[in-house]
Amino acid sequence: MGQKDKEEVAAWVHFLVIKDDNGKPVRSAAVIMHPVNSEGKQGKGGMELKTDAEGKTDFDGVPYGKLRVQVLAQGFQTYGEDFDVDKAKMEITIKLKRPHGQYSVYDDHSKDSNPPAKQDAPPPDQKPN
Repeated sequence: MGQKDKEEVAAWVHFLVIKDDNGKPVRSAAVIMHPVNSEGKQGKGGMELKTDAEGKTDFDGVPYGKLRVQVLAQGFQTYGEDFDVDKAKMEITIKLKRPHGQYSVYDDHSKDSNPPAKQDAPPPDQKPN
């Protein structure tokens, strides 16, 4: 018992979740944290936090090392990124984007600035089979 246990170093991490288009806070966004091992694989466990009305949330006790952060919020694209937790206090700002509309051949695209290329008719000297 003469050896001292290796002390695990932990950080206080503060998150600010805002809208990418106007910088306004995103309330009630789920901020999910997972540890990541040296091979880049997500570890077991994790924690979910919720942002307040100002788009803020924090957690004191995040172990140093790689941290995978995912953010989910109604009406926004899912965000995901890995961060290196390497100091006692970290502030992370996350900008959420609105989803892009999907292209459908059934929609009216007559006013599109870049309409899809039309298929050319076969040359007149070519006979159909």
